[in-house]
Amino acid sequence: MGYTTTATTITVSDPAAMQDLGRGLAGLLRPGDLVLLHGELGAGKTTLTRGLGEGLGVRGAVTSPTFVIARVHPSLSGGPALVHVDAYRLGGGLDQMEDLDLDVALSDSVVVVEWGEGKVEELADSRLEVRIARALGGDERPLEADEADQRQVTLTGLGDRWAGVDWSQL
Repeated sequence: MGYTTTATTITVSDPAAMQDLGRGLAGLLRPGDLVLLHGELGAGKTTLTRGLGEGLGVRGAVTSPTFVIARVHPSLSGGPALVHVDAYRLGGGLDQMEDLDLDVALSDSVVVVEWGEGKVEELADSRLEVRIARALGGDERPLEADEADQRQVTLTGLGDRWAGVDWSQL
């Protein structure tokens, strides 16, 4: 299947900047969007999602849904709800997603899935994939103190929904 693909990479200096990126990214999102977050433990997936929640103006503190698998954060401003899913323990993919019995229409929400690769892509025709990688010291040198929290965040829009997106507002 041929997909329209657009991408950008942003260097994020620390957790506060990751949350700021989430707030900015919220301005690009609309109901029905699927956002897949990839990155190792502690990379900043939940911090980014916290910023998304702030930018979308949703109710409730955005925290890791690891133990509940999914949390729905309704909008306080008439915008889309934020559905935050941790798919780490979802072995069955979409079947288990449907079993979560989310009390919100996914087409009316922004769905953010941590650890969703290979599990939930079929939820939408288009999706935004966010890959978060820790900065590495070049030539095997140790990271300087001011580099330790740096992340490279690659945003890849897949599908027609993301054609022509203006990443510059981030």
